[in-house]
Amino acid sequence: MLKDIAFGQYYPVSSFLHRADPRMKLLSLVAFIVAIFLASNFYGIGLCILGFALALAASRVPVRKVFRSVKGILFLLVFTAIIQLFFYKGETVLFSWWKIVVTKEALFYTLFLILRLVLLVTVASLLTFTTTPVSLTDGLESLLYPLKLIRFPVHELALIMSIALRFIPTLIEETERIMNAQKARGAEFERGSLFSRAKAVIPVLIPLLISAFRRAEELGDAMDARCYAGSKVRTKYKKISFGWRDLVIFLVMAGLIAGVVLVKQLPGMVF
Repeated sequence: MLKDIAFGQYYPVSSFLHRADPRMKLLSLVAFIVAIFLASNFYGIGLCILGFALALAASRVPVRKVFRSVKGILFLLVFTAIIQLFFYKGETVLFSWWKIVVTKEALFYTLFLILRLVLLVTVASLLTFTTTPVSLTDGLESLLYPLKLIRFPVHELALIMSIALRFIPTLIEETERIMNAQKARGAEFERGSLFSRAKAVIPVLIPLLISAFRRAEELGDAMDARCYAGSKVRTKYKKISFGWRDLVIFLVMAGLIAGVVLVKQLPGMVF
């Protein structure tokens, strides 16, 4: 289950999205999320799916690898679907038993909500698949540059977020290693009641926290050994700049948001 979490991983390949400016990719992610929440019917969600399909094709990241991130929120999807399916009120009854009533409107709304959640997770994973942590740090720092006027530690904030993203797959691998060691000693993580399985995870948390603190200390020592001094007098090996790819991405995202707003007027089920 842990190895299926794809968020925070980078997929090294040469593609249209990989070579795009990280600032434009961050802004496009925000714009795509706005488009998802602006969509109020299946026409809008359909346009968002089309936009995501174009981005996926331009990234050259395997489809299975991107959708593997959905497994991390599978429980949330199932829980949300059950709640919406049984408690969303509608007029056209499809199934009724005791106090449980399933309507056509509830079925469509549940599907609409699941598509929205899946798009949110997969498009965020696609950003980390196509952007290195260093590029994310540079892009985020550049976008937040106006905050430096009020002496906000922009560089430090961007660095913390970048390190946190980079450590997600590392901590996942460390958790799997600890769990395998515990299984070799007879621990059971997949059997028994929900309470017993949750209790079995507790012995994993202590060595995981120790390992995380050890890695953080080693990273701090490595940064000190390289004379890291925050944002003071720092130069960059690679300077980011906008290009024609970023113009294409901007036009596509502007067209997506405009299309989602326009299709709101089309007749159909509105949520």
